[in-house]
Amino acid sequence: MSKPQLAVPRGPAPPYDFQLQVVMVGESSVGKTCIINRFTEDKYEDPISTVGIDFKIRIFEMYGKRIRLQIWDTAGHEKFNTITTQYYHRADGVLLVYDITREHTFVSIPKWLNQVDVYASHDVERYLLGNKCDQEVLREVPRERAEKFAVEYNINFVEVSAKTNTGIEHAFRDLVESILRKRPDAPAMMDERIHLNRGDYERSPQPGSKSCSGRCV
Repeated sequence: MSKPQLAVPRGPAPPYDFQLQVVMVGESSVGKTCIINRFTEDKYEDPISTVGIDFKIRIFEMYGKRIRLQIWDTAGHEKFNTITTQYYHRADGVLLVYDITREHTFVSIPKWLNQVDVYASHDVERYLLGNKCDQEVLREVPRERAEKFAVEYNINFVEVSAKTNTGIEHAFRDLVESILRKRPDAPAMMDERIHLNRGDYERSPQPGSKSCSGRCV
């Protein structure tokens, strides 16, 4: 007589429907850590340089589904490149960040894109962020130049400010939407909202200020 099969206890279901990983890259001091802190904790602190690699997590809802987004914060110094490249292959998306007030950080973006091409999967979603758009008087990289670059490389682009919380929510949610659209298990309701009102993602600017975000597709 065969023995009855014992039920294998299962742990609680995870409190999210999709788990995604994003890597943020760019030169040192472009504001990667500040952008992550603003998105995950809604706070801004004086910029500090990341040593090696760190990560933060935020769980939020889109299309009626809960998204667990793990964001890897990488150091921009060349000596840490070997560490950074190890995280590309598992990434669903890559945020390439430059500082609009320092031209050399924009000029280096092709270098970071080349790393993505070499180490990341072929369908990884890429997104270009021009940080510190609140410092218009110090601008060295014209918005039009970045828009042209984004068109040339077929990537999305937006200018943001971690300090004033401009465009941050929009950028991350826009990236997540692009990632989910590539997945066979994406929420069905996404197909019903092709012309999504992206303005719902963006927090209202402070009184007297203006939005400096833009999107290039």
